[in-house]
Amino acid sequence: MRELIGGAAGLGWVAVKAVLLFAVAVIGLRLGERRTLAQLSAFDFTVAVAIGSIIGRTVTAASTSFATGAVALVTLLVVHRLVALARRNRQIARAVDHQPRALIADGKVRQRELARAGLTLADVYVLLRQHDISDLSQVGYLLYEPGGQTTLIPADEEPGQVMRQGLAAAGCLDDGEPNVNSPTSG
Repeated sequence: MRELIGGAAGLGWVAVKAVLLFAVAVIGLRLGERRTLAQLSAFDFTVAVAIGSIIGRTVTAASTSFATGAVALVTLLVVHRLVALARRNRQIARAVDHQPRALIADGKVRQRELARAGLTLADVYVLLRQHDISDLSQVGYLLYEPGGQTTLIPADEEPGQVMRQGLAAAGCLDDGEPNVNSPTSG
């Protein structure tokens, strides 16, 4: 029976540690930047998983004190905040965040970009159907955004400033023209 419930006397402390660590995490996350789950970068996701791991380990391990867990949690949150601030620097942002990828340019599937994004042609067709596209000739560009969303620029539509910025980040534009010499062209 001890294997199932362990030392019942320690269960109260488990609950206390859980509540305290939850409070530390909520306060720390509230002090950080507001981001939705869909906007999480790989770095954000890693920190989220690490936070969950620290909380879970601290709460369930009798040998790990609340103070140990709280210090680890606060340290991660501070480092996350520092990296979030450092991302304002273009080189750091490039190292931490994914850039958009042009999966389709001028109605042509870019196989190399599909491979880099870890997608298949079947995945692209699903994405196109979600945009109500029935033929590749309708597509000017299909951007695969850093958060996994897609942006479709129809073939008959001139991209505006915001879309051109995304296309430039994906290596598709050079002075407004498709960049066939870009290292990301496929």
